[in-house]
Amino acid sequence: MAAALGLLWLLAFADGGDGGGPGLAPPLPGYRRDAAPIADGVSERELSELSEQLYGADENRAGGGDVVLHLQHRVTPGEAGAGVDYAAGRLFSHVAEERLFSRPTFSRFLALLDNYEGVTGREETVTAEEEEEEEAFLDAVFQTRVMATLTSFFLTKGLYPSEEAFRADLKEMWFGLYSRSGGKALDSSGFEHVFHGEIKRGKVSGCHSWVQLYALERSGLNYLSYSYDGPWVTYPDVLALQYRWSGYLKSIGSTFMGSSPEFDLALYTLCYKTRPDRQCHVSLGGKAAAIQTYSWANSFYGDNQRFVASSYPLSP
Repeated sequence: MAAALGLLWLLAFADGGDGGGPGLAPPLPGYRRDAAPIADGVSERELSELSEQLYGADENRAGGGDVVLHLQHRVTPGEAGAGVDYAAGRLFSHVAEERLFSRPTFSRFLALLDNYEGVTGREETVTAEEEEEEEAFLDAVFQTRVMATLTSFFLTKGLYPSEEAFRADLKEMWFGLYSRSGGKALDSSGFEHVFHGEIKRGKVSGCHSWVQLYALERSGLNYLSYSYDGPWVTYPDVLALQYRWSGYLKSIGSTFMGSSPEFDLALYTLCYKTRPDRQCHVSLGGKAAAIQTYSWANSFYGDNQRFVASSYPLSP
């Protein structure tokens, strides 16, 4: 599964046109690409080594045969934005639901997916039950080797005084609400955008979770084609694809395929804290990968801290 390097420029728009990329049109208002790194002392070598540790610690990732894909037609850069349905069948041929989704981080992640208004501009109301589900998910995540590895690194680096402080900040940066509708409503969060996805200005925005894509396909998402399949022969892999969700087009959407929720959350958080608003170069199973992050600059939490706006994998 060789990398299609010619797609790098296109995958920079993997956030549905609202992500931006190097040398391309600037992101929409609210996004930043010029914020200084929060963890200035984290070197490229440390990022590479730690990302390999996170990769190795992901015990809940899909194994061989747990996720079987039917990729079908691969589009060229010129075809990707047309929204043409080149796929006669579904993307997911098989997912070992009983094996994967019974694991605590998966089951509690799935419980979060019905908590959101799918269209921006509609007020998000977090109920007591939904608050409990967020806490239950974080409880499960912080019991994993993946998050223990990231926590240890952040504490060693002095980014946080304790695990409790890190967890509290992680919850705010990912689950804290802000407005993507010009202040009309508190209608979004980093978690909703990245892991659930949103319909904004007539197209799909965000939605970088393979678990959510699987759930959506079961309820009617129309898979169209793919434009990039990463070089990994085991999971997690990186896939860029095209689809329609309730008729709304995602012309380029990139995601880790077969990873656990805690791996995605940990790797995105690592890159957001150490390389915000730019590409974050990591190593996964001996192969290079890059994560693009964006922070939300129109509102803040705590001591002028920025919420996550978006995070997703680029092509290697």
